[in-house]
Amino acid sequence: MKENKGFQLAAIDRNETKKRVEEALEKYRILLLSQDFERLPKVTQNFSLEMPARTNQFHSSTEESAISNADYQREKREYIKRISMAVNRLSYKERAILIRRYMTEDDMYDYQVYNDLHMSERTYHRHKSKAFYRLAFALNLEVYEEQQAVSGS
Repeated sequence: MKENKGFQLAAIDRNETKKRVEEALEKYRILLLSQDFERLPKVTQNFSLEMPARTNQFHSSTEESAISNADYQREKREYIKRISMAVNRLSYKERAILIRRYMTEDDMYDYQVYNDLHMSERTYHRHKSKAFYRLAFALNLEVYEEQQAVSGS
């Protein structure tokens, strides 16, 4: 018999992959709804006797905060766009599940989502699982099981 040495996909660690996708979707929800208070400028006066530096560095907390805030906002927009584009590539049912369950302001439970979508619980979980699997690949969040090499020595 001939041995098939064709291309084989590595086994996916479904639990760890699911965990990563859920974390990404939760981060998406948080970024939509929050503004980091640590990035707001300080408004307390600070008096010091420092000689002016002849560098291009900023020493003002307001200026540093503005730059940091601009970078944060850019990263936030890019992350939200990346997640949204990946979700939009999914099928209608998969997209509907993820958007209602993870991407809205309101926390919804699985049973609420499958009732709203008029699905059976089993069909809902099948579509949700497939959506997680596809989203993991789209976002490069998949986790592979460690292949243990069997040595013949």
